[in-house]
Amino acid sequence: MAKIFRIRHRFTPFQIIILGFSGLIILGTLLLMLPIASKSGNVTPFKDALFTATSAVCVTGLVVQDTASYWSVFGQSLILIMIQIGGLGVVTSYIFFAILSGRKISLWQRSVMKESISAQKVGGIVKLTLFILVTTAAFELVGALAMMPAFIKQFGAKGIWMSVFHAVSAFCNAGFDIMGTEKTPYVSLTQFAGSPLINISVVILIIIGGIGFLTWDDVREHTYHLRRYRMQSKVILVTSAVLILIPTLFFYVNEFSFLAPKERILSSLFQAVTPRTAGFNTADLTKLSGAGRTVTVILMLIGGSPGSTAGGMKTTTIAVLFANVVAVFGRKEEPHFFGRRLETKAVINASTILLMYLVLFISSGLIISLADKLPVSVCLFEAASAIGTVGLSLGITAELGLISRLILIVLMFFGRVGGLTLIYAAVSGNSIVNSKLPKESITVG
Repeated sequence: MAKIFRIRHRFTPFQIIILGFSGLIILGTLLLMLPIASKSGNVTPFKDALFTATSAVCVTGLVVQDTASYWSVFGQSLILIMIQIGGLGVVTSYIFFAILSGRKISLWQRSVMKESISAQKVGGIVKLTLFILVTTAAFELVGALAMMPAFIKQFGAKGIWMSVFHAVSAFCNAGFDIMGTEKTPYVSLTQFAGSPLINISVVILIIIGGIGFLTWDDVREHTYHLRRYRMQSKVILVTSAVLILIPTLFFYVNEFSFLAPKERILSSLFQAVTPRTAGFNTADLTKLSGAGRTVTVILMLIGGSPGSTAGGMKTTTIAVLFANVVAVFGRKEEPHFFGRRLETKAVINASTILLMYLVLFISSGLIISLADKLPVSVCLFEAASAIGTVGLSLGITAELGLISRLILIVLMFFGRVGGLTLIYAAVSGNSIVNSKLPKESITVG
């Protein structure tokens, strides 16, 4: 990474982000192939190691080998490190080590950091980075300590490692778990469906990790002055609340009526939160109704918020599109939030992102269905999980062929680094063409 930063005249900040994630995936793949990384002591096939490394770095959670029963403690530790770096961002992690080593952070490096965490300005970016790292460590530590009593009671001393692993995985919205066994793999957190301690701890970690680093900064600076929050922070908090409350009510009414009241509430809340890129599950997803799966797919595609550990289209994208719809219905020229009008660029970007996600989601689901002769609905669920960096599955991941796995790898990478980042990285130069073609009206709708 250090060498990449030195050749700054060759690469744009967006290309640096792409190279950083790609390099970490390659390194992780090679390390996971080592015999010491698997419990059997055998070399893991390249295709399995690549899929696992991509899923970990892109904080997705889709797996082709059960994390608990296949990988050794060394392998699980590698996966956890990749989750942590992937969740915070490769650039953020590099800046952290550069600060520790006493290196001076150049202006160009600060601009890369700005793009990495979706900050609005370069000023104060190093201070913000340190705040992100300290806050992340604090939340993960508190989360691990909160879950420790339940895990130690169930698994003994091993519960300490399980608490740390699941706290980091939950905060980074990764969805990796180490609960499975050789006889019962891929169980996620289903055995703790009735545990308020585990459910609430994981839900809180997922939400905090998914609302975005800049939102944390706003809360820190203006804790008791909500009106002074940035417009973006207000939009994120309101949209996130809506995307938690309404799905929770939906799942409570339509999906978990057979459960006892306490488990019904916990399962409904958990199922509303986890599709927004976290990937854990406490319920059997194969038993969800068609409507339940559809709502889950929608939540997976929306994802978390900008500059967070989460993937997906982002809450702000959906909010901007909704505000634009309201403006059109109200015959207003520009959409607005909280007394502030939105830039036309925001609406254009949001529309582009939505179209990109829908095209990739639908086309990938159809190709996987054709390649592996599986129902389209199941394959669309898998595609949404990959591009939203979620990790939820209806149980087909390990059975997919090479073509389908490669498609999921591309989707996971796309979902983590972001569609616009990939586009900007592919376009050389930063020049803006100011010339305009003649304008002419077109009827839509």
